[in-house]
Amino acid sequence: MLAVAVLAAGRGTRMKSTLPKVLHSLAGQSLVERILHSATTVEPSRRFVIVGYGSEQVKQALAHLPDLEFVEQRQQLGTGHAVQQVIPHLEGFQGDLLVLNGDVPLLRPETLENFVHQHQAHQNAATVLTAQIPEPSGYGRVFCNEQNIVTEIVEDRDCTVAQKQNRRINAGIYCFSWPQLAIALPQIKADNDQQEYYLPDVVKLLSPVMAIDVEDSKEIQGINNRKQLAEAAVVLQDRIKDYWLAAGVTLVDPRSITIDETVELAPDVVIEPQTHLRGQTTVGSGSRIGPGSLIENSQIAADVAVLYSVVSDSTVAAQTRIGPYAHLRGQAVVGAGCRIGNFVELKKAKVGDRTNIAHLSYIGDATLGDQVNVGAGTITANYDGYQKHHTKIGDRTKTGSNSVFVAPITIGAAVTVGAGSVVTKDVPDDCLVVARAKQTVIPDWKPKHLRQDQTN
Repeated sequence: MLAVAVLAAGRGTRMKSTLPKVLHSLAGQSLVERILHSATTVEPSRRFVIVGYGSEQVKQALAHLPDLEFVEQRQQLGTGHAVQQVIPHLEGFQGDLLVLNGDVPLLRPETLENFVHQHQAHQNAATVLTAQIPEPSGYGRVFCNEQNIVTEIVEDRDCTVAQKQNRRINAGIYCFSWPQLAIALPQIKADNDQQEYYLPDVVKLLSPVMAIDVEDSKEIQGINNRKQLAEAAVVLQDRIKDYWLAAGVTLVDPRSITIDETVELAPDVVIEPQTHLRGQTTVGSGSRIGPGSLIENSQIAADVAVLYSVVSDSTVAAQTRIGPYAHLRGQAVVGAGCRIGNFVELKKAKVGDRTNIAHLSYIGDATLGDQVNVGAGTITANYDGYQKHHTKIGDRTKTGSNSVFVAPITIGAAVTVGAGSVVTKDVPDDCLVVARAKQTVIPDWKPKHLRQDQTN
């Protein structure tokens, strides 16, 4: 059996934020959610999140994750003190405890899987994740024998000149035999300048303790400030882009593109420069996104083009063209073979197949049928100052330029709407509707000031 405890109680003062550090976002997920996700591959029987600063915010942010147990650390007195808070919750537990930091978000699932496997295969009392880095200054050093059994862990400030040459550092990730840890934890003391209880001190009370080196030291990069968060984002983006390039996706100028880890792309997708894909977004084969587009929590089918546009919380069917400068939002649904063109906004609108809304229109709270042609400047006036109302336009209807539909209203199939019409009443099928003031022409007319000039 294996339990996981994630340390997430710190404030993170160097982030200069009222938001708890572990809730800062990295490629679409909070730091703590990312580490919890990585730990799913080790199949823990119990998962603890140790909370302190902003505990209610952290609990609320993680409420959608099943089977989490929250443990309060009311005073932040060090990592050892944090793990001590788990003792009452694991009474009688005979398995292992994996201790992770909520601000170390780059750990790969396969790294944790191997780490736990090595710990259990060697029946260690404790296993420490370590890394060998070129510039270890500032990190605690881990000293091992030839079998990687830990002989000593020394904080950087306590190292001799010779010890400072050791490049193996403590990553702060541990796996313990819980029965042995439960005995050792109450024995550690706060004999240091900070008067805190440090988890590395418990390692001195356990045997055997093994060090396992991580292959890529970037995985153990912690987040303490905004600069480190930005650096971690670069590392993660490189991983994501390398994965999609190998999977048959074309990224034109990858440096200018960002892709959340939650995004799914099919082979033969082309992502143009200055394009950003976020959240639960999927893009079908043969689609071309960008340049200059943002797609967020949306489903884009095959062979779609999205140029200089924003698509949020919406769905676009195959062979549709979006943009340039279109905005789809609020659960807009666009059918196959459509054109949503220049400066068109769709909000909570359902658009049928082969419908064209080519330019300069707002379609909100509306349902459009198949093969509708929407003239330039068409508006669905959906808001009466108090409530939103629905517009329905039937198949094969054509709206003239500068038409306004005052909702709630239903326009039938095969209707032609005269340009400049303000339509306020339902229209049946197969009609021509013209709803505008009669044109008046006054010959030989001049403005009043010009008439006065002529009489003087």
